[in-house]
Amino acid sequence: MIIKPLVRSNMCLNAHPVGCVKDVERQINYILSKKKSFDNAADKPKTVLVLGCSTGYGLASRITAAFGFEATTIGVSFEREGKETKSATPGWYNNLAFDRAAKEKGLKSITLNVDAFSDEARTQVIQLLQEMNLKADLVIYSLASPVRTDPETGILYRSVLKPIGESFVGNTIDIITSKFSSIEVEPATPEEVQNTVKVMGGEDWERWINQMQAADVLAVGSKTVAYSYIGPELSHSIYRDGTIGEAKKHLEKTATKLNDLMQKTVKGEAYVSINKGLVTRSSTVIPVMPFYISILYKIMKENGTHEGCIEQCDRLFNDRLYSGKPVPVDENGLIRVDELEMAPEIQKEVAEMMEKITEENLKEKSDFNSFLHDFYIIHGFDVEGVDYGAKVARLDAI
Repeated sequence: MIIKPLVRSNMCLNAHPVGCVKDVERQINYILSKKKSFDNAADKPKTVLVLGCSTGYGLASRITAAFGFEATTIGVSFEREGKETKSATPGWYNNLAFDRAAKEKGLKSITLNVDAFSDEARTQVIQLLQEMNLKADLVIYSLASPVRTDPETGILYRSVLKPIGESFVGNTIDIITSKFSSIEVEPATPEEVQNTVKVMGGEDWERWINQMQAADVLAVGSKTVAYSYIGPELSHSIYRDGTIGEAKKHLEKTATKLNDLMQKTVKGEAYVSINKGLVTRSSTVIPVMPFYISILYKIMKENGTHEGCIEQCDRLFNDRLYSGKPVPVDENGLIRVDELEMAPEIQKEVAEMMEKITEENLKEKSDFNSFLHDFYIIHGFDVEGVDYGAKVARLDAI
């Protein structure tokens, strides 16, 4: 089979297994190239649990922990498996590629393809740690899903991306045609706000830490980190001040509660890390964000400060979590590895350029080509070194 990307409504519906493997290898090689800095790190994590391990920041975190610190890793994600002639999700191929590379390096890794929101997943992870006589000293929470079933009630909740209070009107870009279009999003109902917090807030993260602490599988001095995003003021009405933002604020409050718990029980720490805005499977459908990220990429590259997921995780682990010093946080207790993105001079340039962007000058005034590249690469397409004209024998293997 010749595999080509199937894109509908700014979403890619398939993945290329060879491309996914190559991109995982690229990220591993980056961390291996930085190995000296990891060797000098203080209090290295030995056993790391990554919830949402298959793509983006979760995958980059697992790669960093394993190939930087040589930690044993347990990864949890819920992926559609490949069939002989039907594509898996990119995360399924990524997980296979990670496990194969870890095995080749003699690293211990276990990947569970299970709903991380479920108590079944928690039970499996706890049993694995107990059977291996291990305790987790780092728990990364990097889950992103539109739905979550509450284990207590069995109720299925759905998240929405909507403003609160009044409608939002903004432009977006069609990935295929590069055409602009205007989108109006009606304000969320109170129930939609509540449901989004149930899915994307801190409730599930807290349940993970509580159950792991009760089962005595958290190491003394352990850390847990959840990932979040704040972004520029121009996106706040649809993001930070909208339904997703309410969920993220709940996540941040949860970190404070978990930090108190872990301090008392295992002398541990809980944080939310605010990471840089990047192309993800969700950011492409958020109004304004394709414009913003395309311009941001151009300006940060010109300033020599552009980073992807793996570079962000390298800095997070080396310069924040395991620097041998207290973890640096802002006035709200948040780890900020988005500081290069949010530098006033960068944001000023982005805001000025946003006013000048048209369909005609999009590729001149922004780095839309890199936006497209990153959109495709997270699905295994447009990866350097892959022959996309070559036939793939089957889609249920790598």
